[in-house]
Amino acid sequence: QVQLVESGGGSVQVGGSLRLSCAASRYIRCMGWFRQAPGKEREGVAILDSGGSISYVDSVKGRFTISKDNAKTALYLQMNSLKPEDTAKYYCAARNLPFWARECGFSLSQYNTWGQGTQVTVSS
Repeated sequence: QVQLVESGGGSVQVGGSLRLSCAASRYIRCMGWFRQAPGKEREGVAILDSGGSISYVDSVKGRFTISKDNAKTALYLQMNSLKPEDTAKYYCAARNLPFWARECGFSLSQYNTWGQGTQVTVSS
């Protein structure tokens, strides 16, 4: 069973930056970041397929960058130009990719391993 531990959340002002980290006990094919704001459903933010592809939700394109460090089995999310609507609890998640699947995707139900989350608050 893979274990995921997030860190790096905090409070910043609009336009600021934060870097989230996710320490993984090992890599799984699909790993990514999701977030959940109060009163809203959890949504996918960025997904990294170890096969090579990266996907972002439209609202963060150009501002957020997902990356990994193979040596440390760590996943990162660099968040720049933060906006109040980025305020949420951010979760690291992972799933294996069935042989018949083409891509990792953002479907929450497909991700079976989750971290405990880290809070990001952006104030104006």
